[in-house]
Amino acid sequence: ALPALIVGAAPFYARLVEIAFKEVDKGVIEAAKSMGAKTHTIIFKVLLPESMPALISGITVTAIALISYTAMAGVIGAGGLGDLAYMKGFQRRDFDVVFACTIFIVIIVFIFQFIGDTLSRKLDKR
Repeated sequence: ALPALIVGAAPFYARLVEIAFKEVDKGVIEAAKSMGAKTHTIIFKVLLPESMPALISGITVTAIALISYTAMAGVIGAGGLGDLAYMKGFQRRDFDVVFACTIFIVIIVFIFQFIGDTLSRKLDKR
């Protein structure tokens, strides 16, 4: 299931990376070019550092999407919290298990969101 999740998430994250790179101010890239910077230098010293907050936000969104994908995959037999919530909770009508699994998944999402927001804020120079 993990390779399928990676294959499913890669184009999603690639699009977010493209958007992050397009948000970099053209003036900063032009300034680097006018100072004689090579393409390699522009990518690694200008483009990546300038777009890092957006890249971190993209990783955060992708990770949260993957958490939801894994929960849904659990419903169809992949195991994990989705499987526990569906097989042991929903099918047996033990809604306390469903509620507990839902709360646990929400807590995991909150943790990822908090870490992503904190890193993005620390890297943002604005």
